[in-house]
Amino acid sequence: MALLQIRKYPDPILKQPAKPVTQIDDAVRSFIESMVQTMYAAPGIGLAAPQVGDSRRIIVIDADQENPGRRLLKLINPEVVEMHGKVTWEEACLSVVDYSSPVQRASHIVVKALTPDENELEIEAEEFLAVVFQHELDHLDGRLFIDRLSGLKRQLYRRKLQKLIKEGRLENYATAAARA
Repeated sequence: MALLQIRKYPDPILKQPAKPVTQIDDAVRSFIESMVQTMYAAPGIGLAAPQVGDSRRIIVIDADQENPGRRLLKLINPEVVEMHGKVTWEEACLSVVDYSSPVQRASHIVVKALTPDENELEIEAEEFLAVVFQHELDHLDGRLFIDRLSGLKRQLYRRKLQKLIKEGRLENYATAAARA
């Protein structure tokens, strides 16, 4: 399996809604394994296909940092079928460089999805796991956690990003895209 390049804000693919997977084959399964390896290498607890430049509705999640791999979820075409309650959690993202902020989400959700073996799953998640699911599902809808913040906080983040680029601590998206 190959490590994949994680796309960073403001890469346009991060703002595009992902398309459903219509056929689960060995190429999809191999891609999912590369996503898993990329997530662990980052290191992260979740990764959505758009974050690695692929506009399909695929996510991987492993929110059990104490036992990596034990509760690994590889999900295709996930969708929330139930949500309620509220919780606020400090979120960060592999695609949003050097920034975190509290975000309000549903505290309880139910997600339906397919596995790489084409089995249908229904997963109930609460609190932290519910937040992780919603964060990754937002990626599939072309949203980042910073889109859930106030306009002022988003503007402050954009200024911080420009400063990092100016200081040479972060590559400008346009420069990186031109080289790719």
